Amino acid sequence: MNTPTPHSPDTTQEKKTVTDVLRARTFFIVDPIVTFLAQHGVSPNFLTIAGMLAHFLIAWLIAHGYMQLAGVAIIVVAPFDALDGSLARKIGGQAKNFGAFLDSTLDRLAEIVLFGGFLFYYGRGGGDQLLMVTAYIAISGSLMVSYARARAESLGLSCKIGILSRVERYIVLTVSLLVGRPEIGLIAVAIFAYITVAQRIFHVWQQTVKE
Repeated sequence: MNTPTPHSPDTTQEKKTVTDVLRARTFFIVDPIVTFLAQHGVSPNFLTIAGMLAHFLIAWLIAHGYMQLAGVAIIVVAPFDALDGSLARKIGGQAKNFGAFLDSTLDRLAEIVLFGGFLFYYGRGGGDQLLMVTAYIAISGSLMVSYARARAESLGLSCKIGILSRVERYIVLTVSLLVGRPEIGLIAVAIFAYITVAQRIFHVWQQTVKE
């Protein structure tokens, strides 16, 4: 029996994420679409870039106070995020490493653009400084959640845990936009993103003390 290396990911304590659950439950819908796209030569990178660029429209809607429309736009754009990864796995090949890198990088850029809409909305005309700060805390926390996982995995450690990963953040923001109360979503993300960062730090610490 092979013994694990000191830095092998410890996944025994990790539960399935919301992303994992959604991927499994929507496979019967996503797979035929992905198969069709693969047969017609659509690039996963095209979907990744299109999804990121769509966030400029979402940010514009938020910046100008069209909150419900922004929520609807996120729902429309969300499938791009599901399809690009599935399409990349379907196609495979050498380019998948760049595709994974591009996807992760543009996901972060998309979030920056999205929260930029909130910063503009709450900052114009004197604005609400408290909610501007909240939006700043929310975006910085969101980026730190992603960075913590990326850094841990670069060290060969698992870090796919936490209460508010990217999918959960988008669900919270989308619901708050649809009901016209974006401030609630921002406050929730600002708080729980940093709780997630703490969870990931603790999870990585647990793995390293076992070495």
